[in-house]
Amino acid sequence: MDAQLLSRLLFLLLSLIIVSGEAATTLVTSLPGFDGALPFHLETGYVTVDEEHDSELFYYFIESEGDPRRDPVILWLTGGDRCSVLSALLFEMGPLRFVIEPYDGAAGTVPRLHYHPYSWTKAASVIFVDSPVGAGFSFSRDPRGYDVGEVSSSLQLKTFLAKWFTEHPDFLSNHFYVGGDSYAGKIVPNVAQKISEDIEAGLKPAINLKGYLVGNPITGEAIDLDSRVPYLHGVGVISDQLYETIMEHCHGERYGNPNPKNVICAQAMDRLKALLEEIYNSQILYKKCNYLSPTPNDKTTHARILQQETGALKHPPPRPQVDCHGYITYLAYVWANNNITRENLGIKEGSMGEWVRCHEKDLPFTHDIESSIKYHRNITSKGYRALVYSGDHDAVVPFLGTQSWVRSLNFSIIDEWRAWHLDGQSAGFTIAYTNNMTFATVKGGGHTAPSYQPERCLAMLRRWISSKPL
Repeated sequence: MDAQLLSRLLFLLLSLIIVSGEAATTLVTSLPGFDGALPFHLETGYVTVDEEHDSELFYYFIESEGDPRRDPVILWLTGGDRCSVLSALLFEMGPLRFVIEPYDGAAGTVPRLHYHPYSWTKAASVIFVDSPVGAGFSFSRDPRGYDVGEVSSSLQLKTFLAKWFTEHPDFLSNHFYVGGDSYAGKIVPNVAQKISEDIEAGLKPAINLKGYLVGNPITGEAIDLDSRVPYLHGVGVISDQLYETIMEHCHGERYGNPNPKNVICAQAMDRLKALLEEIYNSQILYKKCNYLSPTPNDKTTHARILQQETGALKHPPPRPQVDCHGYITYLAYVWANNNITRENLGIKEGSMGEWVRCHEKDLPFTHDIESSIKYHRNITSKGYRALVYSGDHDAVVPFLGTQSWVRSLNFSIIDEWRAWHLDGQSAGFTIAYTNNMTFATVKGGGHTAPSYQPERCLAMLRRWISSKPL
């Protein structure tokens, strides 16, 4: 065999390895902390979304537990500053949740998991994606790949979907929705619009986009935060006098401006912040927790176990009391930084030193979508469906602000404000507009709603995704 032919064969072999590596996925049949085989189909994998910097997005794909060949497919994005979508999977609408019990860090154990009966995978297949690059297990081999923003990460998600559907053509005919909550509410309508533009241009693969859904979403508009003042007044956190002072003296800076322009407003803001410290903002009826400072022995044991598992311990979360809602974040940190967990999930060796729920301010990110409202108007004007929902006990992004910007779209009402029901009781309230837009509140829901009211949120999803009135 001559040298030239051998060279060509080696190049072909290398190309096949690279291509197969791109498409490589992991079928996950078991996970640490869960007894027995998983009772659902879980696939994980990576998709390269930036060839220049070798950046890859990590995903969890869970097939519908109903009829995966006919049920819709949802791309789900989580909120926060570069937060891992594992939060959505394990805290909100996925088929597994942590058993809430004291975790003592005994060698060889991880926090326990149990099956979650109100998973959204009862009604749809869900692609949970760690986005942007740097969130969760998504990574870049070139550090410059972490320098992304709202626009660029939206385009990378479009690239992700094109490649994912190319590798999963059996799902191309399924109805497809883009979904997300909290901060992802700013990204979702932009991604939906980008997909619709590709459809109009006749680009392949032809994704069967039907609409999008956002929960407790931000828009980038001032109303996202300004609505906290009337909301907190309405639920009795701030007094009439403080409310009136803020409304009169804090024009245009009712919450978002950290440096109020006048003394009266500054004093009012200080009182407001002090009162906010008395409640748990994500669900105002829940316990306001004090985080425990571990004893020296606890700290030593905890650190030793995690260092044995990962070789790194840079961002351990605070350890709250077991009966605090935030305890699940502590459990997730321990679970996701376990070597067996990573092996079962198919995490690439050396790609991630330490899993953290959110990377806050330690990686560059450009906020270049000033407002997402125009995308809501554009995409619904093209005939795509939209569900906007809010937990009504959320003081982070109160439903009053969301309701306000939905009204600002000036769509005609086709179904007046009314209760929607589950088991004969109101589960929230809803209103439907032209342009296929539905707004709904979830009674007892917080930030985010499925974390606190999973049964009601699954009922809401089932009805809406089946094009039935709530």
